[in-house]
Amino acid sequence: MLKVRDLNVYYGGIHAIRGVDIDVQKGNIVTIIGSNGAGKSSLLNSISGIVKYQGFIEFEGKPLPTQAHNVVKSGICQVPEGRIIFANLTVQENLKMGAYLRNDKKATEADFERVYELFPRLKEREKQIAGTLSGGEQQMLAMGRGLMSSPELILLDEPSLGLAPLLINTIFEIIKEIKAMGKTILLVEQNAFKALSVADEAYVLEQGVITASGKASDLIKDPKIQEAYLGKK
Repeated sequence: MLKVRDLNVYYGGIHAIRGVDIDVQKGNIVTIIGSNGAGKSSLLNSISGIVKYQGFIEFEGKPLPTQAHNVVKSGICQVPEGRIIFANLTVQENLKMGAYLRNDKKATEADFERVYELFPRLKEREKQIAGTLSGGEQQMLAMGRGLMSSPELILLDEPSLGLAPLLINTIFEIIKEIKAMGKTILLVEQNAFKALSVADEAYVLEQGVITASGKASDLIKDPKIQEAYLGKK
């Protein structure tokens, strides 16, 4: 579904992403794990058209557009790190913003109901100003807003960041439910154990370079991965 080849990203003189290759198969959860500053967000931002890159990205057999709005039109959405909701709008208005590029009214209304089924707390708070929601509720809203664009591929950037352990469990259960809806997910996550537990395939990104890849169920057992990212010795 998604093919990234020889991806390079520069910020001035900093070479943030160095010749990265990744593949995402339809219907899978693929995770990118790595420490802070490894280049994980830069990788997602390249795919979503937020930062310029050198290299080749193909989506569903075609070259991916480089403009962010055209990336969304092609069937990819990003749920950004830090949530970045529209704080002064209501929950319902935030979700409508996710469907901004859509013209299919009936399907959009059906997706509203689907999002509310997935996140019942958002339904309870649909008229509430988004900036007054808790951190966990704002993360749910950001994910719901992403789903409202009717994407085939969802880029999730650090969905558990800053959340309490109980809410982290809830978010990862919802990620599995989104996969069950037939969506494909590329997940960037610092909580390596949680990410590897839900993913089908995984990549390890260190200082802009892929240093390991394979089935998530294999990487979670790898002693080097366990020591570096799972706190085991």
